[in-house]
Amino acid sequence: MRLLTPVLIGAVAAVSLSACSSAGEFDETGGVRITRSACPAVAVPTYTGDITLFNPPASRDARAIDVTATITNLKSTCSGPTDPITTNATFDVQARRATAGPARDVVLPYFATVMRGGTVVVSKQVQQVTLRFAEGQLRASAVGTAGASVKAAAATLPADILEKVTRRRKPTDADASIDPMNDPATRAAVARASFELLVGFQMTEDQLRYNATR
Repeated sequence: MRLLTPVLIGAVAAVSLSACSSAGEFDETGGVRITRSACPAVAVPTYTGDITLFNPPASRDARAIDVTATITNLKSTCSGPTDPITTNATFDVQARRATAGPARDVVLPYFATVMRGGTVVVSKQVQQVTLRFAEGQLRASAVGTAGASVKAAAATLPADILEKVTRRRKPTDADASIDPMNDPATRAAVARASFELLVGFQMTEDQLRYNATR
């Protein structure tokens, strides 16, 4: 089962530079301050945040839907500024089965992938979350966890790039209206130092296609 299909790479590209705030903040002098965090950003890639199980498995008829589940309430904490920099994430999985019946456990696999610059896979783990439907109940929930650890040096921008990105700019400055990220060298340096922890259901190509085309 391949995870990083073209559709997923496109989905995570927008996350790759999320460690920088492009909008910036106004400081006490009236200038604009752009902030950056070395902590890995945390996100659920498009099309991987929900999954549908069918009975029979090969069917895609709405009447054959057995269980649906969704990843929600994704939260993270970061150790920063330690070395290595560690991000821990938790999330809820909310599920519903089509028919209330006997007590039943449904085990769903999910991935936790650390990416660099939005395109390079640093590591990947596949874990499982167990949903326990009580007898006669249609709904079940569970909690999943994921983590990422990156070297501080790898997530730290070179001093000249950091100065360019975070320097306070006042409206009267000549480059006040110029986004430093428009410079290809700056953009590439920020991408190399940007890490993401991506969490989603581990799906087959067929399941991913179903989510993308339904």
